[in-house]
Amino acid sequence: MTKLLDRTVDLLQSTPVEDNYWMPGEFEPHSGTWMLWPERSDNWRKDAMPAEESFAAVAEAIVSVESLKIGVSARKLARAKSTLPSEVSLVVMESNDAWMRDVGPTILINNKGSKRAVDWMFNAWGGVAHGLYQDWQADDAVAAIVAKNEGMDRYRAPLVQEGGGIHSDGKGTIFVTEECVLSNGRNAKLGYRLCEEILKSYSGASQVIWLPRGVYADETTGHIDNLLHVAGPNLIFLTWTDDPYDEQYVRSARALSILDNTRDINGNPFHIIKLPAPGPLHRTAYEASGIASRPGSKSRKAGDRLAGSYVNFYLANGRALVPLLDPRTDDNACLIIADALPNREIIPIPAREILIGGGNIHCITQQIPL
Repeated sequence: MTKLLDRTVDLLQSTPVEDNYWMPGEFEPHSGTWMLWPERSDNWRKDAMPAEESFAAVAEAIVSVESLKIGVSARKLARAKSTLPSEVSLVVMESNDAWMRDVGPTILINNKGSKRAVDWMFNAWGGVAHGLYQDWQADDAVAAIVAKNEGMDRYRAPLVQEGGGIHSDGKGTIFVTEECVLSNGRNAKLGYRLCEEILKSYSGASQVIWLPRGVYADETTGHIDNLLHVAGPNLIFLTWTDDPYDEQYVRSARALSILDNTRDINGNPFHIIKLPAPGPLHRTAYEASGIASRPGSKSRKAGDRLAGSYVNFYLANGRALVPLLDPRTDDNACLIIADALPNREIIPIPAREILIGGGNIHCITQQIPL
């Protein structure tokens, strides 16, 4: 177990673009990964015990190829110790839920090998307008805690944004959705132009590609990391369905049209790989019965459509951790990813329990670039 380190770090008043920092691609080498341990009984069924097994499987796949730190509450510390590989470093800290991708910092680099953290404003995916719970203060503090633990200076961005709402090609282009960034509970009052200016200033990007909407029924309001994955230079996996009657069809088709007609900052096209979506998938009555109800939190009902997506995989060093979501489509998804990423070992991980909670493997991980 590790304790929070008392390192002197600065809250910077400049912006990353002014200081020549930028957001690398997830596919670039990592020095490590951060996660959080699930606990919230109104989100994870049976006091999160089934989800813990899935989180532990993700942790095991990561810690054998890069360092891994997991934030865990004092209440859950003993359970985490008994479930996780001993190589995992546990950091005692508070959070409101377990989505490190969204509440953790976005780590930037410069050409001298230095790293800094961007701390986005967090309000549980929409605040009082359409947030998933109203007690998000501990979540909003996670990025600063991680930055301090890593000894990184930090920027506090004036934008409500989550890590799952942004992907980068590492060369000056970032990807977001209008549905997410401009939602009423986030930044609608700021408007498109100001949001783009802030996104560029705090990611170091010179180009923002806006896609209209994310995955249908995604309770994060359209996170980009559930719609696509930038998995290599100019390589993008896009969640897809061939069913014109499925609500996802128009969303993915529109995204494909935009991506096909867009270039990176060097004028090169993107190679788009369609990754067929599972399902449609829905929460069962059995699964819903194990989830507690809490005032102010989104209810988890039987029959709710789940925003399952295979692009919600995670790229650890030399590996792709792929969620298994549907026996009818799992093998095909793994084959497509393996064919496109021949230099990575494909690690399939049963991830239904993570999906029930509202996300998947990419959502619970946050990389620290090398």
